[in-house]
Amino acid sequence: MVEPAQTRVLIVDDEPYVREILRRWLEAEGYQCVQAENAENALEILQTGEFHLLISDIRMPGMSGLEMLVRLRSLLPDVAVIMVTAVDDRSTAVTALELGAYGYVIKPFGRNEVLINVVNALERRRMDLAGRDYQQLLEEEVQERTAEIQRREEEISLRLISAAAFRNEETGSHIRRMGLYAELLATALAWRRKEIEAIRLAAPMHDVGKIGIPDTILLKPGELTTREFQIIKTHTHIGAHILEGSRIPLLRLAKEIALSHHEKWDGTGYPRGLEGDAIPASGRLVAVVDVYDALVHDRIYRPAMPEDEAVEIMIEGRGTHLDPGLLDTFLDLLPEIRRIQERVADEAGGR
Repeated sequence: MVEPAQTRVLIVDDEPYVREILRRWLEAEGYQCVQAENAENALEILQTGEFHLLISDIRMPGMSGLEMLVRLRSLLPDVAVIMVTAVDDRSTAVTALELGAYGYVIKPFGRNEVLINVVNALERRRMDLAGRDYQQLLEEEVQERTAEIQRREEEISLRLISAAAFRNEETGSHIRRMGLYAELLATALAWRRKEIEAIRLAAPMHDVGKIGIPDTILLKPGELTTREFQIIKTHTHIGAHILEGSRIPLLRLAKEIALSHHEKWDGTGYPRGLEGDAIPASGRLVAVVDVYDALVHDRIYRPAMPEDEAVEIMIEGRGTHLDPGLLDTFLDLLPEIRRIQERVADEAGGR
């Protein structure tokens, strides 16, 4: 609590004798007082140093006390305010309190009445400031805990996807690009910040189920047989099984992506044959970036193709394989997509 000797009070009234009597009463209690004859002068004085309390008349030449109160609330919200008036008007009192005044005194007033209002106003100011500080402390603690949770979730995702990255180096680079592509596309689609961060971490886990596919099939350089392709398709269920049962939102999203990123817009995809908007938005988004990245980079079973050819294939799949709206947005982002490829290539080359 601020002691009276450290408490600065600004008294505003166009009548000198009113200012003077208030000054004498308050200084006798140890308060430091400054006087102003009108609202304009008061606002100037308030800018020159810290004041804890303003006692102001309502009706003054020029700017009224209520008008000053409105401006003060935006300029210096920490200053407590007591309004003084010669008119016993309930509506005016209510207005003053609604505008943020801590007290309301009617002339003629007595010494004790003024001092009680001053003490109450300063105590309310102290409590308001303490409450604000406590709220800020709580918010900072929540932010710290949220950041810690995000760090843990990111570590979990990195440990899961690193298992797949060990299988071959291009898979590792593919994983890194997928997260960055997904983040870029989700941002362009105006997803919420929390959702964007989640898709950045979850998208790289889309193929985590391939850890359960034998190397003889996963790393086969030639064309797969029908049976081998059926086995490859099980990576969606394997990934979902690895990720299921968690209460962590990130892993729940990753499970959704693992299970749905091979679904197709027209319902001919796998594993469930979902169609259109029945496919989770996360799966539809990851499908677009996954198809692009697979086409423009070398794979064991075929070399990379030029981007213009890859884009042509993707456009042919617009409305059949890929969500039309997501594809259109993705194609608009191609210059930024290329920069991501260059960055990941530089990182891989620097190891």
